[in-house]
Amino acid sequence: MKVPALPPLILNVDDTDAARYAKTRILQRAGFRVTEAGSGTEALEKAHVEAPDLVLLDTKLPDLNGFEVCRQLKQDPLTAMVLVLQTSASYLSSPDKVRALDSGADNYLFEPIEPEELVANVRALLRLGRVERELREMDRRKDEFLAILAHELRNPLGPIRNAVELLRSLDPHATPAQENARRVILRQTDHMVRLVDDLLDVSRISQGKIALRRAPLELCALLRTAVETAEPNMAGRQHVLTVQLPDHDIWVDGDSVRLAQIVGNLLNNAAKFTPPGGRITLAASVEDAQAVIRVSDNGIGIDPDQAGSIFDLFAQAGHSPDRVQDGLGIGLSLVRTLVNLHGGEVRVESPGLGQGATFEVHLPTLVRTPQDEAADSPAVEPDKRADSYRILVVDDNIDSAEIVSALLQFAGHDVHMAHDGAGAIEAALRLAPDVIFLDIGLPDMSGVEVAEKMRGYPQLQKTILVALTGYGQDKDRAGAMAAGFNRHLTKPVNMETLNETVRALMRP
Repeated sequence: MKVPALPPLILNVDDTDAARYAKTRILQRAGFRVTEAGSGTEALEKAHVEAPDLVLLDTKLPDLNGFEVCRQLKQDPLTAMVLVLQTSASYLSSPDKVRALDSGADNYLFEPIEPEELVANVRALLRLGRVERELREMDRRKDEFLAILAHELRNPLGPIRNAVELLRSLDPHATPAQENARRVILRQTDHMVRLVDDLLDVSRISQGKIALRRAPLELCALLRTAVETAEPNMAGRQHVLTVQLPDHDIWVDGDSVRLAQIVGNLLNNAAKFTPPGGRITLAASVEDAQAVIRVSDNGIGIDPDQAGSIFDLFAQAGHSPDRVQDGLGIGLSLVRTLVNLHGGEVRVESPGLGQGATFEVHLPTLVRTPQDEAADSPAVEPDKRADSYRILVVDDNIDSAEIVSALLQFAGHDVHMAHDGAGAIEAALRLAPDVIFLDIGLPDMSGVEVAEKMRGYPQLQKTILVALTGYGQDKDRAGAMAAGFNRHLTKPVNMETLNETVRALMRP
């Protein structure tokens, strides 16, 4: 038998007994449940304990005024979603209404209040609150869906990419046609990974969950690396890419991964909207203490009417018939958000349709740079070759496990496999591996649980645990590290990353 839902609970806060009693009676007759408080401190306590749907809050209270009570309610994560209907005597001025709304109140009424007006305002706010809760729940489910989608997409992308890398390693003298086919597979796999990452970034940015890992970095070196990444896409469409960088260094305070993402998105956008054989230019300079990155093309251009919305989420500014994929309309929105997080600005100029476009990114430069310190530091000779280690690869996706194992075996390691949590623990205790690459989504228990159990065995205390998973959000990384993992890698992972991870973690 379905239990009927309880009526909404209203917390009625007023230090005047008669006024509080009158409002309570009006609300109860309208079918609401009502609880009362006579002071600001009591109101805050009851809001935490009884979780009301709405607080009817008088501004004049004996301890805390209603504005402060409202501010504390809205700033506390436990009560932030509680609706607040502020009330005050009619002799108070309209600036008090502004003050109440600025402190977080959802509406404001002057007393005396007609019973019908009070009930109508409470019902209206409760309807809005219900809609907001439903939207937040939908947003939460969307984020869960995107995380699961990313995991499910990365699972097959990992074996595809790693299989091609293994083929390249096993047969380095392939014919040009074979090598071209491999490059196509790798390029399209990387494109799919970018789309998945962009989708997740949109979700993280919308919730304010992206935190930059900033450090002084030399911009020209970053741009050269970005060009190397973008060149295969350019070559596939026969574009002529010109790079114009100054002879001097340009230092900025930024997140190298996110800045590379900005430049990569702009170059990919230029390639996408420039017909085959077109010209694209990447340039950098310093202007008025600002580092300026320019990406120009002679592509399809931008209609002046669309220039103002080109950075909006899911915006598409035109279509070229030779392109099969236009993308999701996410890249430029991410560019603007990431540039803003760096304290910069992004602009676009286009003479019009068919006349190309120029995107400019302006970033603050560093007044003092680490250039001299870097010059004084002794050069570190990189490891040329990894030593041989015993490695256990755990993944319920057999294709993925076999390809990762083959890549590690090719590098000279002694590699073993397991495909569920129980098998992983048994194999780890039997083999005492140096490194375990452990998937998070296993059929019998999560990889986090497996890691926690492994860390409970003395003989596995020093074993290196690497999470190798399709779950790549910040909370997934934090959960993995808290469970005892030494590193978190998001699928797909190439052979270079696998070997470098082993080298870095096993280095004395």
